[in-house]
Order: sequence, then structure tokens, then C-alpha cells
Amino acid sequence: MRQLLLLRHAKSSWDDPRLPDHARPINARGRRNAAAMADAMRELGLAPDVVLVSSARRTLQTLEAIGPLDGPPLIEPMDALYLAPWQTLLETLRGVRDTARSVLLVGHNPGLHELAMALVGPAGMASGGPMAARLALAYPTATLTEFSIALSWRLLEAGGARLVRILAPADLPAAEAGDSTEAAS
Repeated sequence: MRQLLLLRHAKSSWDDPRLPDHARPINARGRRNAAAMADAMRELGLAPDVVLVSSARRTLQTLEAIGPLDGPPLIEPMDALYLAPWQTLLETLRGVRDTARSVLLVGHNPGLHELAMALVGPAGMASGGPMAARLALAYPTATLTEFSIALSWRLLEAGGARLVRILAPADLPAAEAGDSTEAAS
């Protein structure tokens, strides 16, 4: 079995309207939420072999805030992941070496949220109970989803993963409340 972790970047700052979107940093709440997510990942023993991360400043800072990761993993910043649609994210995952047991992809909405739902598939979303319903509702900043995958990375397709867990900052005691319904940024 392989493990796929999808992490949306932490809450970003809009303080400087002159900054291009790609250059926006995470804000103080984002740093706290990413640190809380890092603690949760360690407690759960989530230690990826490979990290694929968008080249945007906020995704790189999110990765920095959850580090250092055990291993250490191979970290690959990728321009192609910046605001990528779910199909591009899926194609990128298909290129992961088969020896990788666990992959963490740090990216953006809406692509990351759409990828998560596509991996569960329509049948899984319909019969997945409260966890699938929660996934369908929103994918807040600094949210982590964990999937189990039976096939090799190159064979990964829509409907080809089992949703194991969803963790949002609002679920974590060290994070700030109010993040569970946040959809923007």
C-alpha cells in the first residue's frame, strides 16, 4: 500500500496588494496552523518519502513550517503545481517513482480539493459517509487529507484511492478556531 498526503498551503497574507499572487507569504495564523498540523503529522507517524510542492512562496513557507520532516524526504518544488488543475496534479503523481511509499503534495485550491474528491471518486463520495461529506463541503487552508493507494503511482486514477482521514486546523487544539469553513486564499 502507498500513502498519499495532500496539504493545502496555510493561510496567506493579503497585506501587500502590490505582491503578485505567487509571492504572497503565509500570515501569523497560517504559521500557527501549519505548526499545529506538523505536530499532528508527527503524532500520527506521517513521514513522506517524497514531497512535491508548488513553487509559490506560501506553499514553500507552509512546508518549512511543518518541517523538518522525518527521513528526510526528497523535496521537489515544482512550478507546474502552482494553481494547477486536479488533472495536472494527478499526472504529476503518476510520475512519482514506484519505490516511494509515501508522497506529500503541497498545493492550492481549487485543484487540490478537486483532486481529493476525484481520487475518492463518485461512488466513494456517494457512499463514503461523514468523511466524504466533509470532504465535499470544503478544503480549508492547512487542511491535510490522507489516502491509501493499492496500485503503483503510474496507475493512479480517479476513484483509485481510499480516503483515510481529513485533518483541518479547526480539528487541532493548537490551531486557531474558525478555520473549518474558510474557503478563500
